[in-house]
Amino acid sequence: MMDLNDYFNPVSIERPEFEHLTCQAGFPHSITIHTDSKPLKDLSNYKIALFGVPEGRNSPGTGTMKGPDFIRKELYKLARIPGKSKIIDLGNMKQGVAFNDTIAGLTDILVYLIGENIFPIIIGGSSALVVSIDKALSNLKMKYTLTAVDSRIDFSIEKKESDSFNYLSNIMHNHKSTLHHYINIGYQTYLNDQQVVNRFLKRKSELVRIGDVRKAIYLTEPLFRDSDLAVFDISAVRQSDAPGTISPSPNGFYGEEICLLARYAGISDNLKIFGLFDVNPDMDIRCQTTGLAAQILWFFLEGFSQKQYEAPILSNSKSGRFVRYHVRVTDLEDDLIFVKSNLTDRWWMELTTEADKNFYIACSHEDYLRANRNEVPERWIQGIDRLKS
Repeated sequence: MMDLNDYFNPVSIERPEFEHLTCQAGFPHSITIHTDSKPLKDLSNYKIALFGVPEGRNSPGTGTMKGPDFIRKELYKLARIPGKSKIIDLGNMKQGVAFNDTIAGLTDILVYLIGENIFPIIIGGSSALVVSIDKALSNLKMKYTLTAVDSRIDFSIEKKESDSFNYLSNIMHNHKSTLHHYINIGYQTYLNDQQVVNRFLKRKSELVRIGDVRKAIYLTEPLFRDSDLAVFDISAVRQSDAPGTISPSPNGFYGEEICLLARYAGISDNLKIFGLFDVNPDMDIRCQTTGLAAQILWFFLEGFSQKQYEAPILSNSKSGRFVRYHVRVTDLEDDLIFVKSNLTDRWWMELTTEADKNFYIACSHEDYLRANRNEVPERWIQGIDRLKS
């Protein structure tokens, strides 16, 4: 059995000079913390494991290695998380001698936590670490969907060593990778190579420009609901809200918007890992970026505490929890079947595989309305393409 004490340093941060919240109301009161006097033991009672990976190698912004401690300091100033989800802060992962040693160690940790049914939240560090998440999910033989909230698609047409700007190249060129589907939320056209965009569109990836997200941000919730891995790059936030990153942009999400996206990720039925990356305290202003990063984590945890596990029971027609709607669309042989939850008002589309098994993809009320206008929803087309692949 893995002894996590060999992999993590205890949490060690200074007490803030002043506190707005009483001890009972503060974030540390709602979690267990790995300290020198409280080593890691049995984790079987915990739902969530929060930990930092102070690694800045293989990134132009080496200051990201300081991110976990600065973010944790701001996180501990916030209010306690509502609900009863048991959370543990494992501390910071010990840095490997070489970058690949950190990748190997992080892979082992993720495989162990997922095997113990504990949800990992990674506080980076740079997004070059995403390679280790891919290795972990691939080792577990999980075909997975990756959703990246990022201003850039981190892929390079040129062959070079994997880093925080091209980790997708490493993953997609690795024949052992089980990455099945890629989603990007918030990419900015003027920051991306159009050849890269076209390549991902040919792979049936879902790329949602930031302007389109802004028009109806709630339509991103189904994307997270069907995802196994969510990766947030702080550079997706506009520079005025988050200056502390190596690649800021004048445009991007507002702080409130990125926190809402984090909450959508938190309530996802299928999500298995969440990571927040590329916060660089060396470039921050008065802890503005680390403070926002802490709030992103808080909203994710708040969403997690409200999670409703509906996906496993969608096919149970006797539960009384769902209503099924059959919609006739002229160009299709069979009716489109929509499933709505009476509890959460969430929607799914029901597809049938060649093996005659039901397969569900998350959708929105707008998709149902579109079908009623005799239009085939784009989510249905993408779902069929994924089934065929």
